[in-house]
Amino acid sequence: MSSAGAPPPSAADPVTLDPAAVARFAHDLAAAIGAPRAGRIALAVSGGPDSMAMLALAQAALPGRILAATVDHRLRADAADEAAMVARWCADADIPHATLSPARPPHGASLQAQARQLRYDLLGEWALSHDAAALLTAHHADDQAETFLMRAVRGSGPAGLAGIRARWTWQPARWRGRADAEGPALIVARPLLGWRRATLRALAAGVPFVDDPSNADPRHDRTGVRTLLAEAPLLDVPGLADAARHCAESDAALAEVVVWLERERLHAAEDDERRVDVRGLPRELRRRLARRAIAHVRDAGRSEGSWSDATNIEPLLDALEAGGSATQAGVLASARGDDWRFRPAPPRRSR
Repeated sequence: MSSAGAPPPSAADPVTLDPAAVARFAHDLAAAIGAPRAGRIALAVSGGPDSMAMLALAQAALPGRILAATVDHRLRADAADEAAMVARWCADADIPHATLSPARPPHGASLQAQARQLRYDLLGEWALSHDAAALLTAHHADDQAETFLMRAVRGSGPAGLAGIRARWTWQPARWRGRADAEGPALIVARPLLGWRRATLRALAAGVPFVDDPSNADPRHDRTGVRTLLAEAPLLDVPGLADAARHCAESDAALAEVVVWLERERLHAAEDDERRVDVRGLPRELRRRLARRAIAHVRDAGRSEGSWSDATNIEPLLDALEAGGSATQAGVLASARGDDWRFRPAPPRRSR
């Protein structure tokens, strides 16, 4: 807790926030959200100093317009107590709060990725059920710098180096990835991406918070990167965060080009097949059109294997550019010169 040896502060106790900080938060929130319809704003609050600072700032900037939720993945025994702490503070502040838990905790490989997906699905469904205009998370500049470095050493391109987006759109799983249909959607915004971790921790001094022990777990790559940033002042956090923002702008510009190219170069051969004319295109645009073709084929038919925007397709591109073929996520891709064809892969033979 934030106050060792003393009763933790509650929302019944006055929280004195610098008016300039509240005004800055209101400005950054408007910039991150854009112009959504009128409605309440939902907050994802873990109980850590970053999210509790965001909760206090939002309460001051948007009185009567916020609601909060805490996700307990059921992976740590202390998580229930942390959620209860947030619930008590919200009750004192007259802020609606919910504790959300999955039917089954994540398990097996890629535990963090599973937990992240579960977290957003739980929060998204909850926010939509309360007709929220947007969902806020407390990612900040230090998180952005860590993400940029982690992806840089993995050889990520512009999309990966863009890091944590200031704003994106979440959709329920039943609508996700369907290019031919529109469904309910929710704005997810990060108004604190320009704020430093130390600034938020100082703002959280007037509210209870907990430090998640997993943040210091050496088994996680992020812990090592966080230590590196703390020990290497030449790795400027605001500079790295700005680099991620520039990559996001470049990625958005490329995405607009691909929308136009998709109309001109990506065609349906049959109901579940796609052909792409890659004549004269650089590899980055070929890469993006190939991703779109794979997504279309998977939407139209059966979907085998895992697939996401982060899936590595470099071996597939190498095969196609050499005039060969390759299979990715249940899609068979083959090349005849600059004409690339994507169709469902034949079912695997059982022994």
